[in-house]
Amino acid sequence: MANIDLAARLADEHGITKADARKFIDTLLAVVVEAAVQGEDVSFPGFGKFKVKDTPEREGRNPATGETITIKAARKLTFAPAKTVKDKLAA
Repeated sequence: MANIDLAARLADEHGITKADARKFIDTLLAVVVEAAVQGEDVSFPGFGKFKVKDTPEREGRNPATGETITIKAARKLTFAPAKTVKDKLAA
C-alpha cells in the first residue's frame, strides 16, 4: 500500500479530503522521525513500537576485493509489531 492509497482510505473512512489525509500522514511520520532522531521510542498500542538501536563500529569485508574495512557505528530505526499484529499475521 502506497502513501496515496493510505490517504484515500483515510479520506473515505473519515469524510475528509485526500489532501487533508496526506497532511495527517505526513505529520504523523514527521513526528515519528523527530522522536527517533531524539532517541525516543514511539509506541502505538495494538500496532507496535518503533525503537532506535545503536550499532557499534565493526570490521567487515569488501565483497569485491576481500579487503578488510571498518563499518562505521550507526543508529537504526527498528519496528517490533505488537502481539495483536503478530497473531493476525500468523492466522
